[in-house]
Amino acid sequence: MLEEIESFVEEKFRGLVDEDRARKITRQVLKAEDVMPPYEVSLVFTDSETMQRLNRDYRGVDSPTDVLAFYMLPQQKAESPFILPPDKTLHLGEVIISYPQAVVQAKEQKHSVEQELTLLIIHGTLHLLDYNHEQPEEEKRMRGREEELLTKWGTSGISRGFSKLAGQEVKDG
Repeated sequence: MLEEIESFVEEKFRGLVDEDRARKITRQVLKAEDVMPPYEVSLVFTDSETMQRLNRDYRGVDSPTDVLAFYMLPQQKAESPFILPPDKTLHLGEVIISYPQAVVQAKEQKHSVEQELTLLIIHGTLHLLDYNHEQPEEEKRMRGREEELLTKWGTSGISRGFSKLAGQEVKDG
């Protein structure tokens, strides 16, 4: 069974991101959400300028953000059914994280960059699985699941600041 979690770290951040840990967190979120192999997902760690460009080009918001998720599966409001490719692999999509923004947010929230990256990986992976925070009831569902996962892995308490920040546009800085 194919369980492919690819990780791409921009060269200037290599050695700062624990790619094995990032893949493990992603795998744990998928398992907790009952997503079984075969599946494929990509994690990308990049800079603020790239995040701003992607946010502008794909969301129409010309400011940097901490995490973006580009999903391959149809979301609840999808108009056409999704058909698995012949290899039966579930192609989930990409989670793209701004490493510099993770550093800023970790400092603001008084926890480690590793903890902040954990929060952003969970948040982005849940987005790939159709969690959202556009409407109050969706936000409650997503934030509740984030807190459950953080508690399960012994990182609860750091989510208070995260709930206000993750997935939001941030000021350039």
